[in-house]
This record gives sequence, structure tokens and C-alpha cells, in this order.
Amino acid sequence: MKMVMPTLFFGHGNPMYALLRNRYTEIWQTLGETLPRPKSILVISAHWFIPETAVTAMVQPRTIHDFGGFPKALYEVRYPCPGDPQLARRVAKLLAPLPVREDEAWGLDHGAWSVLKHLYPDADIPVIQLSIDSRSDGRFHYELAQRLAPLRDEGVLILGSGNIVHHLGVMLWEETAAPYDWAVRFDQKVRAAILAGEHAALTALNAMDADGRRAVPTPEHYLPLLYVLGLQRSEDKVSFPVSGIDLGSISMTTVQIGDSVP
Repeated sequence: MKMVMPTLFFGHGNPMYALLRNRYTEIWQTLGETLPRPKSILVISAHWFIPETAVTAMVQPRTIHDFGGFPKALYEVRYPCPGDPQLARRVAKLLAPLPVREDEAWGLDHGAWSVLKHLYPDADIPVIQLSIDSRSDGRFHYELAQRLAPLRDEGVLILGSGNIVHHLGVMLWEETAAPYDWAVRFDQKVRAAILAGEHAALTALNAMDADGRRAVPTPEHYLPLLYVLGLQRSEDKVSFPVSGIDLGSISMTTVQIGDSVP
């Protein structure tokens, strides 16, 4: 029986989670232990949001510390995994005739490595990143993902990393802070729509209700979810290994499409 890799969206949350053990990172670790071991990993991260489609194609991606104001220990973190130039070329071929730039400069941003450090701490699986084209709407990204579907049959684990709810401007810097009502409602609405297969509604960012406009003030953390939904097949099971709202306005929801075992 041919193995089909699952695909997952991670609410990556606070970059400090790369160093911490908590209820979120412990589940990430368990997922890494139970998912089928991939040949390579393709990450779509909120933090590579540029006006083009590009894919990292270097042999050894650098670890990017794309944030400020955190403790020194976080800037010392390295995720020294190999890259996969062959997979980068495969991605470009699948997305043709869309122009895809093979990038030699970016590397892995914290949307990728802060999660991968718990999933695969040995950093021994090749990883590449695909940029999010900032000029394009939700439908574009959803349909782009559908063209990547053959990779699931080729041993590639495709991960989206962002947050369903991501409003930094109103964060509450207390670990015990109660989540905003609108954050909880929107997270629940998105989960219900995913379970109902209502993908068209989820791609229509310009038609979001008041809760959605608060939860998604800018699109970059939401769009990686659409890549994972675009890869869903009719037979795939859907689960939510992680749930919760962090710091009042950051959803930590993880969405898994497909089984953990072949």
C-alpha cells in the first residue's frame, strides 16, 4: 500500500517556544515521533511574505533570527538541517508556468525552525521553504497548494506555519491571560468550517466577519493554513492535535490532514 504523507498547519506562536517545554511543544514533539518519517520537508511560513513566489534551493540553509527583543539564548539557536535543491526544482516544475525563483539567500525563518526544533530535534531531514506571494489573494494560495499535491505521494511532509488568530497589537503579556471572546469565536468558526469542508469560505479573506477582521488584521499568518487545506483529499481525516489561544490573541491551533500512520 502506497504511503501518503499527512500535511499539517502549526500555530507557531511565540519564538521563545523554540527553547521551552510547555503543553504546545510537548505535542509537537509527540507528533514528530508518530508521523511517518519524511524524505524531505517543505515549509510555508508566515515569515517569508514577499511579492513573488520563491523556493529555497541552497544545500545548507541558514537559521534566520527574524525578530527582536528576545533573550540572547534565542539568537544562539541553530537548526543545521540540510537543504534539498532537487526538491526545490521539483516544486518549481509542479508550479509551472508560474515563475518560481530558486533562492540561495533566505534559509529557514523562525516560523519554520521554532517548530521543527521540537518535531525533528536531530535536524537530519532536508528542509526547504516556499514563499508566500504577498500580491495574491486566498484563492490563489489555495489553488497553488493543490498543484503541490503529488509531493504527498513522494515522501514530502508539507507544513504550514502561522496562526489562525494573530493580532499582536492587542496581545496580553500574561501567561494566564484569558483569551478575547472574538479570538475564541473566530478560531472555533475556522475549525468548524474545516470539518465541514467549507474551503471556499475560508479562502475569502475579503468577506470575513467582524471577528475575522480582528483575528486576521494582516493575512500572512493565516495564509499558510490555506496551503494545508488545498492539499486535503476526500479520504483524509482531519484532527486538531493542539488547541488554545495564547496571550489573549494568538491561536495555537494545529490542523492535521491525513493519518499519522500509513
